[in-house]
Amino acid sequence: MSAMMTVIKEQIANFYLIRRLSLYELKSSNNNNYLGMLWELLNPGIQITIFWFVFGYGIRGGSDVEGVPFFHWMVAGLIVWFFINPSISQGSKSIYSRIKMISKMSFPMSVIPTYVIFSKLYPHIALTIIITIIFQFSGFPISVYYLQVPYFMFASVILLLAISLITSTLSTIVRDVQQIIQALLRIMIYMLPILWVTFKLPESLQAVMKLNPVYYLVEGYRHALLGEGWYITESISYTLYFWLIVLVLFFIGSILHLKFRRHFIDFL
Repeated sequence: MSAMMTVIKEQIANFYLIRRLSLYELKSSNNNNYLGMLWELLNPGIQITIFWFVFGYGIRGGSDVEGVPFFHWMVAGLIVWFFINPSISQGSKSIYSRIKMISKMSFPMSVIPTYVIFSKLYPHIALTIIITIIFQFSGFPISVYYLQVPYFMFASVILLLAISLITSTLSTIVRDVQQIIQALLRIMIYMLPILWVTFKLPESLQAVMKLNPVYYLVEGYRHALLGEGWYITESISYTLYFWLIVLVLFFIGSILHLKFRRHFIDFL
């Protein structure tokens, strides 16, 4: 528990630095593009169009999902995936890809995955606002259930930080871990209720899929953006399970990170 408190204190003490570095990360990653940071929104837009065409028309034939147009149903869940996918991918290699640059700096290495995640949070917020405007004028106006959106954003950030503490440490020690993570991310999108309907599956299989905490976030965003209800309280047992998993992952990640970070430079 002391390891976890140490990491939490480091995040709080260096929050200003995290914000500054995350903005620099966002700008530098798009510095060589003519359209700059606009690509942070164009790439998701292109992917949404492709997924909508393939899964909405090619597979479903344009049919709704329990009265909700497939486009709205898909986008409401897909929006959080556009945040989680790059955050896990970039967060897992955040330390070993920057270790030479920051090895002589004074700030704690635990903030590195955090500022990388925050650099992905800004485009996520912008994309959420755009989707909200689209929904507003296409039959799904802003409702009181939107109050859940900040909660699920916060929950996503904490989960990603917990995961990245583990993956960034393991990827620095064994580089093959990064390849495993990329492979798992390619599979995971199809193991979530994002591009296809899972509630028609047997309950036992649905229960297995819900073990993935990202499932909770996808359904939470969907309930909030489509005005389907208070997912936090309606699925209180799932909410408690989610935060238990986050706590366990954060605990493991903190121990691993503090144990090995003094030796990160040795693994280069």
